Amino acid sequence: MNAPAPVLVACAHGTRNPTGRRLVAELALAARRLRPGLMTTAAFVDVQPPTVVDVVAGLDRPAVVVPVLLSGGYHVHVDIAGAVDQRPGAVAARPLGPDPRLAEVLHARLVQAGADPADPGTAVVVAAAGSSDPRATADVEATAAMLQASWTGPVTTGYGSAAQPPVPDAVAAARAAGADRVVVAAYLLAPGHFRDKLDAAGADLVTAPLLPDDRIAQVLLDRYDAALPR
Repeated sequence: MNAPAPVLVACAHGTRNPTGRRLVAELALAARRLRPGLMTTAAFVDVQPPTVVDVVAGLDRPAVVVPVLLSGGYHVHVDIAGAVDQRPGAVAARPLGPDPRLAEVLHARLVQAGADPADPGTAVVVAAAGSSDPRATADVEATAAMLQASWTGPVTTGYGSAAQPPVPDAVAAARAAGADRVVVAAYLLAPGHFRDKLDAAGADLVTAPLLPDDRIAQVLLDRYDAALPR
């Protein structure tokens, strides 16, 4: 008899925003809908329970922890890595980003907000939460480069904290470089503290976060599959 497939532990940052909590929970459910029979559960590294340490320790079968995070940083390389190191049979996958499908969702959110991808005067600032880990910043820059491939105007990056430049500075720099219109693309999964701050960044438009979108659930499943023990 075949052993059951490892549990997919979708590990997000955590938020106090009720809509953000719902969207992250629905992401794990969407993965289960796309992969009938797969056991999924949610865990968090900050703000809300249950913690990834507690979830992984409480499982009675192998698990793949997929960081529901858009780049690699402290939470991926320390929090999640530490949780799986303490539990034989648990492994960690790589974070959701960078991935071309995330850039596609960013593009869709920009168009939905009223931005024109063919207008050379419309600059985009890809706004991420930010991390002091240079690997995380490199991941965000890689996503911006993917978006630039489908965007005529300039695409740059800005951060909510810990990395440079801050989003308001990136918006101001885009205007100083000659943009007629500056749009902030919220490179965030769900509403919460960082998304709320973007409305005061001085842009002409700010997009909605990435969730909900089944492309993100598919990225989640792909990360799970790639990390399965062979």
